[in-house]
Formats: sequence, C-alpha cells, structure tokens
Amino acid sequence: MKKFLIFLFTIGWLPTQLAFGQTESSNWYSDLQAMDPGQLTLLIILGIVLLVIILLLVLMVYLMTFMVAVFRNENPELANEPSWWEKFKERFVTGKMDTVGGKEEKAKMMADHSYDGITELDNFMPPWLQWVFILTIIYGVGYFTYYSVLGLGLTGVEEYQEELRIEAIAAEARMANLAASIDETNVTVDDSESGLAVGKSIFEANCAACHAADGGGGVGPNLTDQYWIHGGSINDVFSVVKYGVVSKGMVPWEDQLSPQEMQQVSSYILSLVGTTPASPKDPQGELYTPTQEEVVTDSTSVVAAL
Repeated sequence: MKKFLIFLFTIGWLPTQLAFGQTESSNWYSDLQAMDPGQLTLLIILGIVLLVIILLLVLMVYLMTFMVAVFRNENPELANEPSWWEKFKERFVTGKMDTVGGKEEKAKMMADHSYDGITELDNFMPPWLQWVFILTIIYGVGYFTYYSVLGLGLTGVEEYQEELRIEAIAAEARMANLAASIDETNVTVDDSESGLAVGKSIFEANCAACHAADGGGGVGPNLTDQYWIHGGSINDVFSVVKYGVVSKGMVPWEDQLSPQEMQQVSSYILSLVGTTPASPKDPQGELYTPTQEEVVTDSTSVVAAL
C-alpha cells in the first residue's frame, strides 16, 4: 500500500521536478519513503485539491473570455472596447502606447538627441517600472527605519558575531559529546599543554599517594620506566585508570573522573616515561615496546610542539 501511494505521488510530483530542475541531492524521494501511509495519503489529497483549484481557475478564465465574446457579438458597440486584459496591460504593464508618427510622438521628440537620423523620444516610464521604483523607495525607507532608526534589526557585523556565538556553543556541545564518548577502544594521547596540566593536577590529587608526585613509585609501581604490568599503551593505561586493579589495591576511577579527565591523566602518566624521579622504584612487569603507530604519533607530537 505504501509503495503504491509513493508511486502515485511520484507521478504527480515528477513533472514539477523536471520543470524546476534537479535539487541538491534529490532527497525528496527519500523523504517520501520515510513517510507513513497516512502522511502520503494526505499529500496526495492536497495535491488533488490543488490540481482541482487550478483547473477551476482555468475554467473560470475560459468562461469569462467566452462570455465577453458572446456579449460583444450581441452588442456591436462593445466590439471596439478593449478587453479586460488590454485594460490591465495598459494600466499596469505597458501604459498607453502612442501611435507611430502621431502628434504625441512628434511632441515627445527630443531634437537635441538626434544622432545619424535616429531620434530619441521623451517617453514616460512603463507603469510596472514605476511601481518597482515606488516599492524600492518604500522598502528602503522601511529598511533604514528598522535597522538604523529603531535599531531592531541586526547589522552585518552583529549577525556575524551572533553566528560566531552560536557556532561556539555548537562546537562546545560537539566537544562535550566527543569527550563523553572516549573509552579504552578509541582513546588517544592528549599531549596539549592544557590537557597535560589538567592531567598533572588530577595525578597529584589522586595518584601521587601511591605512585609518588614524580611518578617514581611507592605502594604502586614506578611509572617512569619502560616496564609495565598491564601494558604501556594509552589504551592500556586508560583501561587501568578506568577499571582499576582491585586485587592489587588500584581502585577504579570511572565513577570519580569523566572520560576526558581519565584521558588527560593517562596522557600525563605516559609523559612521565623517561623522566628521572628522586627515588625510583625497581622495574615491575614486562618491557613495553611502543608500536610503529605510537612512535609516529609521538614524533608528530614533538614536531607540532616545536
């Protein structure tokens, strides 16, 4: 039933699409498929009603033309009178056209505008152009009053600043959504200055008691050497911070820290590798060798920092 309704609506809509040309991506067909049968039925009914109205208007124009023709045949004195269309065209479109070579044309002839036998006439503006000119004046006065006198509308600079403000809010929302979606499968190293600063403050407040302020280790292992008990990649460190190692006293931090904060403290922990702590604890775990991808990432980060 739904496909049949789409087919009927497409038959009526296709000529319009061909008349107006292609749309940006022809999403109208996808929108039709997304509609339920009730909505499609309503659209078809509206299309039929619109078509009937157009047909009635055409019929009314035809009947009026037919009636005028009949009246002119019955009343010969009306035959010389202009039709309603001729009156409308003369009043609003072309104006009253002077006869070629008549007295009116000679009166409007501009003798000082004659070049090579071509003479210019001082004709008035067509009514449609006069109306356009009047409307532009009215629009200009209204525009100036609205924007400059009353100050209700936004200027170009104000509109630009408003767009920047809206985009900043949208960018902040996108960043918030992105930060909330960080987990151990997609986390990356945040080696920005602000990110490492936040990670350092989190580490000193929550991790220094077990790992020492310089990462040299205490109750917890040394975080400055190349040996890791649960892996030394950003994904491994993030996973340990998030879920903890309860059997060894490492508590999970997923309820206390946001995903972005866990990313920042994990990135700060990796930045301690290779530093020299005051009292380093003996290495624990296995030697971790960074993958080629991690080496390339670290190199890129160093180049960007330089």
